[in-house]
Amino acid sequence: MGKILTSWLLLSGLVLSGAANADVTGNQSAGQAVSGLTPEIVYDFLAADIAAQRGIWPAAAPLYMKLAQQTASPEIARNALEAALYAHQPDLAQQAAGLWLTEQPSSLDALHAMIAMTLAGDKPLEALPYLKRAFAASGANPAIEFMRLGGMLGAQQDKQQGLVLVKALAERYPNLPEAHLAVAQADARAGQFDQALSELDSVDHLRSGWGLSAGLRFDVLAHISFDKANAFALDWLMHHPDADDVRLSYARWLMSQNRYKDAQTQFSKLAEQLPNNADMQMALGLVDLQLQDLDGAARALTRAGTLNYADQGLIDLYLGQIDENRQQYDQAAKYYRSVPYGAHYLQAQIRYAVVLAAQHQVDQAIQWLDGVKAENDADRVELVRAKGMLLRDAGKQQQAYDLLGQALVRNPDSADLLYDHAMLAEQLGHLDVVETDLHHLLALQPDNAQALNALGYTWADHAVHLDEANNLLQRALKLDPDDAFVIDSMGWLQYRKGNLAGAEQYISRAWDLSHDPEIAAHLGEVLWHEGKLDEVHALWKQALQAHPDNAVLRAATERFK
Repeated sequence: MGKILTSWLLLSGLVLSGAANADVTGNQSAGQAVSGLTPEIVYDFLAADIAAQRGIWPAAAPLYMKLAQQTASPEIARNALEAALYAHQPDLAQQAAGLWLTEQPSSLDALHAMIAMTLAGDKPLEALPYLKRAFAASGANPAIEFMRLGGMLGAQQDKQQGLVLVKALAERYPNLPEAHLAVAQADARAGQFDQALSELDSVDHLRSGWGLSAGLRFDVLAHISFDKANAFALDWLMHHPDADDVRLSYARWLMSQNRYKDAQTQFSKLAEQLPNNADMQMALGLVDLQLQDLDGAARALTRAGTLNYADQGLIDLYLGQIDENRQQYDQAAKYYRSVPYGAHYLQAQIRYAVVLAAQHQVDQAIQWLDGVKAENDADRVELVRAKGMLLRDAGKQQQAYDLLGQALVRNPDSADLLYDHAMLAEQLGHLDVVETDLHHLLALQPDNAQALNALGYTWADHAVHLDEANNLLQRALKLDPDDAFVIDSMGWLQYRKGNLAGAEQYISRAWDLSHDPEIAAHLGEVLWHEGKLDEVHALWKQALQAHPDNAVLRAATERFK
């Protein structure tokens, strides 16, 4: 609610510039705003003024409201509204907005405030009479009013009422593109995509080539069909190559669809068109990193740094990861050590420890993490998990298991610790502990797809509780239908149940999504039992070339020699 109202007031130029410099009387002093001052009014006004200047808004707001009621001053009613907003007192803010409009009924600002407060109550139709007055007010611009309204209605819960509201206003402006755009936005929010496209046709007829209309059409098509949205975006950008907003939306959407190569093309064009935009360079660097284009990522991230990207620590963290992937450990260590204390500090220290461990200095890595300051329980858990990972990767599973077990005594409801401890228990053959940990985790987080998958896969791998495993994996698939590892688990369950065709179907899809070596091991085993030996040899040759040291894959290839 506060976001809705603040957005409207910002557009209307009403919000105070800040508590420290607040001039709570607007452009007039108390004496100018109000006549017939009494000592009580002066005292209350000074008390409210001092509270506002000190940022004590819960004290200031009711005082201003009392003064507004006593003086019938629209200026003080406005002050009461602003103070109530800062104090997060919506009921008082609504009351103040109503008083302001009562005392100054011709004020467009007062109307905007009342509209915002009414919409903040999530009853859009109640705002209709105020909106009609605002559209008809002297100095009002219907196009601007529709654009404001379209932005505000996005936060409404009742999308259908919002659509009714916009249509009631728009019917008086059949030749105004902003009116049709507002209706199209409301249609889209209500899930009425065909109607939204029809309204956008009207927009394009009235204002051809409008970027806002194109952006909304793309969003609507993205809900209908990948191919239609993709084709529209490519065609639009071919005819409007400088439409940066549409290109950025398209690039982000491609990322959300895991179309990283296509996203890289669009971010590259944005970086070319906006060569001095640090955000575009950063985005390109992250896409390059996702595609393992380490050289391209390093160039883009370094460029973002020279353009004074707001978060240099994040750049150093990513540059360190690039050099770590290149096995240039000394340079990676320098980047990690340069990350300042703040949001990325803990992760940088953990990565530095990983670099030490990669150089066969596991004990030094553990000692380093022991010296890292933890600010809270979450940090402490993260450090313990990192140490457990280092010990596990060094082949010291029992030490890692014991370490995490001790941490669980102090943090018995940590989902991350429960999961990591369960995975180590599985490696050590403690199936009872795996079940205990994951059942506890699922009691805390019933919709944790990772935990559902882990327990379902464990049962499938040990060929026990197969019906329960199926239920868990079905739930995990519903929560995360495109997760390669969940799909692989379901395929492995089918294999354990003797359904080779179903197993191949699931695990092949998992392999298409992720060329993980353990998925390759599973798929090869299924294909072997189906007699598809040439496919097995080709698959495992490819997987071994990429992951020659993976224990699960190597064990599978040895077992089926």
